[in-house]
Amino acid sequence: MATKDILVTDYVHPILIDGLRGLGYSTTYAPEMSRTEMESLLHHYRGVIINTRCALGRDALLSAPSLRWIGRLGSGLDIIDLEAASEMNIRVLSAPEGNATAVAEHALGMLLALMNKLISADQSVREGSWLREQHRGRELSGKTIGIIGFGNNGSALGRLWHGWNVRVLAYDKYLTAYGNDSVQETDLATLQHESDIISLHIPLTRETYQMVNEEFISACKSGFILINTSRGNNLDLGAVVAGLRSGQIGGACLDVLPFEPPDKGPVSFADSFQQLCHMDQVVLSPHIAGWTVESKRKIAEVLLEKIKQCEW
Repeated sequence: MATKDILVTDYVHPILIDGLRGLGYSTTYAPEMSRTEMESLLHHYRGVIINTRCALGRDALLSAPSLRWIGRLGSGLDIIDLEAASEMNIRVLSAPEGNATAVAEHALGMLLALMNKLISADQSVREGSWLREQHRGRELSGKTIGIIGFGNNGSALGRLWHGWNVRVLAYDKYLTAYGNDSVQETDLATLQHESDIISLHIPLTRETYQMVNEEFISACKSGFILINTSRGNNLDLGAVVAGLRSGQIGGACLDVLPFEPPDKGPVSFADSFQQLCHMDQVVLSPHIAGWTVESKRKIAEVLLEKIKQCEW
């Protein structure tokens, strides 16, 4: 194969394919390709574009000596062995700017659905019931929102709260001086103690693995609502279920799970997941927080521009 062959392993906006071809790349577009198939063919390619379904571990990278760059559709780089990529001088590009608005809006949508009991209300009406008192909701006005992680996604969520009459706290271990008239920069302990709602916007690293555990939950305001649109393993799912049962967690909006799809997980996970599925104070979605028509194009535009800037 030519030295500028590129493998694209997930569905992307046509603007990315057209742009790559305009740069002289011969592109193999295989959005249904499995991870096993990708790994068996990777040695032919100079570049590869992936999403969560086709993670790249050390062995796969070592088998592809011609690979010069990896394009990540979206943000989370936990699906790539970054140490191995660095050792092999493989450039890793991502597009977290492309779906930040989508993630923020999804988090807000899940929260509104939870607080207003919209999912069970919709289901009851479809079943012929008209249960008004049972579906009395709660207002966001006057609440304190805590955002953990103030990068692309966290800051996008922070911007959404204008006009909502809420107080917004933010904590980011690796940023400073990011507060503004709408968002108050604070420490983690203060955020936990004072927030009615806590939303996670952090990468998955050794440091953040199961960050939300029993100790974390017990340090939070009683009855707080937890939102996770980051990574499933940012929280200890068993501890979250226990917190929901005790009332320490008043509700949870979970777009991500430790095992996706859920039927891929072990028995211990399956038990926790089934408990979640039977809780009215939980809203679930299948890892689609950044998955909008608009973000599909934005991600393509951002990634293409980064490829242009470092083409070699």
